[in-house]
Order: sequence, then structure tokens, then C-alpha cells
Amino acid sequence: MERLSAAKWGYVTRRVPRSDEARLGGAIRPPRLGDFVVARVAELGAHEHLEDPHGRRMRLYPGDVLVGAYGNRYATDFYEGYLPTPGDAVHLLTAGGLVGTVASAHTSKEAPTELAVLGPLTDSAGRQLGTDDVAVPEPIPGRPELGTIVVLGSSMNAGKTTATSAIIRGLARAGLRVGAGKVTGSGSGKDHWAYVDAGASAVADFLDFGMPSTFGYPTERLVSTLFGIRDRLVEEAADVVVLEVADGVLQSETRALAAQLPEFADHVVLAVGDALGAVAGIDVLEALGVPVRVVSGLITASPLASREASAATGLPVLSPAELARGAAVGLLADAGALTSEAFGELVRSGTSA
Repeated sequence: MERLSAAKWGYVTRRVPRSDEARLGGAIRPPRLGDFVVARVAELGAHEHLEDPHGRRMRLYPGDVLVGAYGNRYATDFYEGYLPTPGDAVHLLTAGGLVGTVASAHTSKEAPTELAVLGPLTDSAGRQLGTDDVAVPEPIPGRPELGTIVVLGSSMNAGKTTATSAIIRGLARAGLRVGAGKVTGSGSGKDHWAYVDAGASAVADFLDFGMPSTFGYPTERLVSTLFGIRDRLVEEAADVVVLEVADGVLQSETRALAAQLPEFADHVVLAVGDALGAVAGIDVLEALGVPVRVVSGLITASPLASREASAATGLPVLSPAELARGAAVGLLADAGALTSEAFGELVRSGTSA
């Protein structure tokens, strides 16, 4: 308990009630996805900070005790990591507190921060705790009145969160209650607060549904979470739901979720870094029966590249600024979710906001 009183709790523990019930104790068992773990910082590496449960960056020092959760990581421009096996080094995989063993790293990244495992996080009865133990109750199925917008990407860092936040902003400025969610990825406060700052009235993510990181979970679990996040946001009275799926469309879990979108999503936006990414990403999604409505993302930093992508795909290429100014509302109007009168009123109110 003395160790935990001074411990630094990672973002992946944000649903753990802060009380005297949680403690360090019990035998160390083989790690399982989502198990909470207490560890000491042995040597600092790439991650010199830890995001607390509110998303604030805390400086780490050698000897600090932290509480995180075991999981896998899939990040093409950072770390590939997995649950540790006996004898493996244990690393901090993300600033959010994901713990595992690095299998490969992008050449631009430093060696990982090394951890020494102290033991599991348990309740007062000595029962080991995990993210499933603090997940939200299963929501009641429901569909938002004005539809569901899903943002996918051609790759990591293609501008998905920026595009998602811009769509949220545009819809919120028009007076709509926007529910926002992150379906896959690794637990971090950055996306959550980006959605809130853009004007989302309710936010939910995979961590609420018992996963500190989605890489390595069964497809069925991810699909149920896709629907669960939407349903929870509808319970929060969202008029429209905007969801972001991590990584690129070639990632196996992203592709599996994309296969659900013909029946799930009303509008799909693809964030890309260049015109070739737009062409290839659209081809992959069309093979799954997923029609893309709009291209956005990092490509919009270049007007020339945007025109190139539009000419090659025949789709509008909209910048985050355009989405935030009202083009996001146009998605709903084009699909018939709004009457022409309601669309005009929303655009006028959004423009004047």
C-alpha cells in the first residue's frame, strides 16, 4: 500500500475507482490482456512521461512506481509489442500505461523504457483486477437519428483524429449533439480530449469496454465494441455519432471492422497522406463493399495533392477547416438525413457560431 500511495497511475487505469480497496499483492501469474500491473521504472527510454487518468503528462524518473495494464501494441511508426513471456524484458509500450515487450520498433524511436514488475493490482480480497472488471455495463442497442459517420485511414498518422475532430466541430457548431468514439487503438487521453475540445457532448472508447489496447483481441470482441460504443453514445442522447478506427485499412483488425460498415455506417470518411494512399485505400474498402464519401486528412496540407487525389478518385477532398466550417453537416444533408430546410438552418447557425 505504501508503494501505491505514491504510484503514478496510467491513463489505462482511468476506470479504476480510487479507493483503499486497490492494492499491490498476490502471486505474479502469466500476463493476460487487460491485467492491471504494478511496476517500477528501471531505466528510462523513449517514454519519459506517463499520461495520468485525466490525460495529464507526468514526468517519469528511475525508481518511480507506476500502475498500468498489460496489452499488445500495433504502431507502424513506433512500437510493435506483445504480452511478455517468462524471461522477456518488460517495457512501457505507450505513454498511456500499456505494458508489454517490444518486438520491433521504427528506426526513428529510442529504446523503450524498461520496467521491473512488482506484482498485480488486486482488490481487498486479493483478487487480481483487469480492465474487464471495470468496464461499462452493456448498453441498449440503438441507432442515432441523424446517422453514424466512421473515419478510417490509409495508415497511421494519416490525419484521422484531426479529421474526426473537425467533423465533430462542424456538427456541434450547427447545434447537434455529437457522440464521439475511438473504436480501436491504444488507451490515451489525447483522442478523448480532442473530441471533447471539438464539442462532443458524449465520448466513449474501447477502454470503457474493457480493453487497454485492441490489438490481439478476437474480431468478435472488436465488432461487439464497435456496436457497443455507438449504442452507448445513443444512450447519451447523441443526434449523430462520429467514430474513429485506428491504424490503416491494411491492418487486419481495421479491415475486419471495415467489413461491418456497409450495414453499420451511414457515411465513411477516409483520411490519407497522399493521392496514392487515397486510390489504394478506396480500392481496399470498395472490395469490402464500403463506399467512401469524402477524402480528408494530411493530404489536405497540399492543394496540389488534394486536386490530384480528387481527379484520381472522383471524390471531394475536404480539409479539416472545411469540415469544421460546415462541410460535415453537408454529409448528413447529401444522404437525406436532413430536409433541405433543416440543412439550411444548420448551415446558417454553424456559420454564425
